[in-house]
Amino acid sequence: MENRCVDPERRIEAAMREIGDWAGRDLLDVGCGTGFHLPRWAEDAHGVVGVEPNPDLVALARRRTARLATVRVEQGAAQRLPVADASVDVVHARWAYFFGPGCEPGLRELDRVVRRGGVGFVVDNDAGRSTFGCWFRQAHPTYDPDAVERFWSVQGWSRVPLDVEWRFDRRDDLESVVRIELPPQVADRALAGHEGLTVDYAVNLWWRRY
Repeated sequence: MENRCVDPERRIEAAMREIGDWAGRDLLDVGCGTGFHLPRWAEDAHGVVGVEPNPDLVALARRRTARLATVRVEQGAAQRLPVADASVDVVHARWAYFFGPGCEPGLRELDRVVRRGGVGFVVDNDAGRSTFGCWFRQAHPTYDPDAVERFWSVQGWSRVPLDVEWRFDRRDDLESVVRIELPPQVADRALAGHEGLTVDYAVNLWWRRY
């Protein structure tokens, strides 16, 4: 299902490049999962490090990037990154650990590992708007988008709101993704009230310069 977000990927990447391009620089991908983004970063970056806590996903990411000499994948957590002080220029974390209040230990690690002049990027849901945002709030009724925004503002991060969408060729694919993203009862209600093959989706790109 990793190819389901081609249009959002391009939109998010373009917004990131406007703020801080990683061409010729060292990039750290926190919570890299199976390494889906690592080859793309490696096309332009000087070096790429993927960090992932799940050993099975680490193995998949290493397999995916085995032929890329400028990429390495380490097992580790955002709270204790297995990279040296002041060793990266750009940090990327997408739907991984940095969800607002409670992620302060990881933010302190970013302070440690990012060089002066570097930039951090965190991609997360904007639950305050869009069709998927409405579904997300139903799945997580205690989630407070305003509290999350206040948190990032206090931490010195800025917000770029992005409007993207999922596009599918088949209804079965759309339904499969929705059922991955949402609890069963919420997914059932969402799908029952949604027609077509697209889902509008709002994203927050949080960023900070170091």
